[in-house]
Amino acid sequence: MDASAESTREQRKRETSLALTSVARRWTVERGFAGFTIEELCTEAGVSRRTFFNYFESKENAVFGITVIDSRQEELEDAFANADGDLLDDFVELTVARFSLFDPVEHAAELFAVIEHEPRLLKAAFEQQEKHERRDVALITRRLEGVEDAELRAQVLVQSVGALVRLCMEQLLHHHSTEPFAELIRRRLRLARDLYSPAQKAH
Repeated sequence: MDASAESTREQRKRETSLALTSVARRWTVERGFAGFTIEELCTEAGVSRRTFFNYFESKENAVFGITVIDSRQEELEDAFANADGDLLDDFVELTVARFSLFDPVEHAAELFAVIEHEPRLLKAAFEQQEKHERRDVALITRRLEGVEDAELRAQVLVQSVGALVRLCMEQLLHHHSTEPFAELIRRRLRLARDLYSPAQKAH
């Protein structure tokens, strides 16, 4: 398959997943999460049940817009795992690249409306976040193969960058910052480095 055909195929996949998520969120607000089935969702979006599970692991994931890992994300993660630059910088840049693929700010209002109507979905959201964190820990551990305390280092890195991401999302969602996510997190990373620098420890 040539690059243009692959690009067209990926675009169709994104359009289909967005259509499923849009309907799932609208119906969750209108009917409640238990008020529709995956089969009804598929019929409305014009896809088969089998196709649905090519995109989402569950109905909850369809509502959250959390798709099965796609080829673009796999390529980014493989590049990170095989890179040899500064680990922290590289992981932040991976985070920036993922954000550009799946901008969580764009449809935040829809998701907030869903959670307001179905607060029990918060538990599922936290479980998905933990799952993604474990995936990242495994990814970083893979890159650190042979390094002492590799898994512990990976856990610290994932939690540290996660804290920076949460600060950035607070700025974007609640303070309506017009500064791009990439600049927000890079600036906070610079501040974090200053705080933990040897010069800072001396004071």
